[in-house]
Amino acid sequence: MEWLQKHFLEQPNKRFLDDQTFGDVYKQVQTVADSLSSAVSAVSRVALLSDNSVTMAMYLLALMLLHKEVLLLNVHLTPAEIRNQLDELDVHTVVVSGERLEQLRNGGRCNGVEHLSGIGQVIVFDEASIHSADSANLDVDRFDWHFNDSDIAAIMNTSATTGKFKSVPLRWGQIRAHVEASAQTLGVTPDDTWLMVLPLFHVSGLSILMRSLYNGTAVRMMEKLDRQELVRLVNDQEINMVSLVPTILKNVVGDIATHRMRVILLGGEFIPMPLVEACREKSLPIYKTYGMTETFSQSVTFSILDYPDKIESVGKPLPGMTVNIVNPDVDGVGEIHLTGPMLMDGYLNKEPIRGDFNTDDIGYVDEDGYVYILNRRKDIIISGGENIYPKEIEDLLYTLPYVKECAVVPVADEKWGQVPALFVAVDKTHSELSQDKNVGNTGKLTQEALVKQELSCFLSNHLARYKIPKYITILDSLPRNGTGKILRKDLQIYAESRYIHVVGGSNDVGSSD
Repeated sequence: MEWLQKHFLEQPNKRFLDDQTFGDVYKQVQTVADSLSSAVSAVSRVALLSDNSVTMAMYLLALMLLHKEVLLLNVHLTPAEIRNQLDELDVHTVVVSGERLEQLRNGGRCNGVEHLSGIGQVIVFDEASIHSADSANLDVDRFDWHFNDSDIAAIMNTSATTGKFKSVPLRWGQIRAHVEASAQTLGVTPDDTWLMVLPLFHVSGLSILMRSLYNGTAVRMMEKLDRQELVRLVNDQEINMVSLVPTILKNVVGDIATHRMRVILLGGEFIPMPLVEACREKSLPIYKTYGMTETFSQSVTFSILDYPDKIESVGKPLPGMTVNIVNPDVDGVGEIHLTGPMLMDGYLNKEPIRGDFNTDDIGYVDEDGYVYILNRRKDIIISGGENIYPKEIEDLLYTLPYVKECAVVPVADEKWGQVPALFVAVDKTHSELSQDKNVGNTGKLTQEALVKQELSCFLSNHLARYKIPKYITILDSLPRNGTGKILRKDLQIYAESRYIHVVGGSNDVGSSD
């Protein structure tokens, strides 16, 4: 938090959060902290539940200034899931936006500080509360702006929507190590402006706020993704940095005309070569990135435009980070372990990390030091004793111009243990899926059957037989979570409910024999 004080002293009129300057934020954060101090004085942890907004950011920074460990709650959780997380982490105070109050309310009206069944106290805020807080008698010298590296700034629960969450303590030492390494890797310019489209309760959103706070640069915040507004901000050159998933960039790249983009971070998915070419034509600086909550966002990254021959990798480790391949096979493929100052020291209420952190990803490092991720260990399909990497199949499918998005998941099989099932969304208007392909068929195929036939034929020409998906399902789009990641578990549940008892039939489009 000393970063906010530093920039207030050095550049108080510099824009920071939307239209708010560092001077504005410095004063308002203290005002909010002053208004909260008596209500939270007796607790060390406070939960925060809100959609993205400048007001949410102010309350987050105010709680941090009060040296509280802030549990950032996912807004997609049910009331029962929220209570579960609060109970597990012994949190009895929740600061919540008015729009999200219903997720906590058990009946009755809430106004200001309210005691609800099952929660010690709930503090409700809205945009007006920022401006209504009394700053006339504020003692600006009362706050301690210094934090120890071991102090916890925030807590994020991973895999929170499954109910089997792990709590990651994000300490100030980790955050400092990350923002310093990120600044070295991505660089910093005085007119940098990040667009935050990812939620603050996700590490990708929080890391943008912390990088900008450290660097003394600006942030534009979106409550939720608005593609038209994203394109406008890029074309009007109001932003020059953004973090996206490839699917979103693919949907907007055609509408980008002029820009001053300096960094576009892409993570979480395969990046199709046509998208890379489209970005190259418009000089869009895409960086592939790999990271996780446990390392406070990105820990490995590189510029695809500068090193296009390394597109299948996720880049090189950031300064201070080390990637080790543990238990490698004869090809050098093994478990990806990380170590470095931006790595957490262990999950809350769990054993501390001793040595490297096992990411549960499988991959390798090439002779130039670039890291390649083949798959999550839990996503690997073992069929008849053979390992099948879904990413290998997905990467191959993304070379087809009509494949928009795809995912391969395991389905239980009596003979082989598991077999791959493919879910895919395609551009049905593409010329390669023309009904002319039916010429020569004894019976005219439906378009869906034609797509399945084309995909099966293509994969048969490029993959060993055991890797070919036994089932193919055509969808309009694949389900994703709030940060854009494909919900593979949902697809697997659907596949097993639909196919696990299927023997033959029109859906049995591949073979594992």
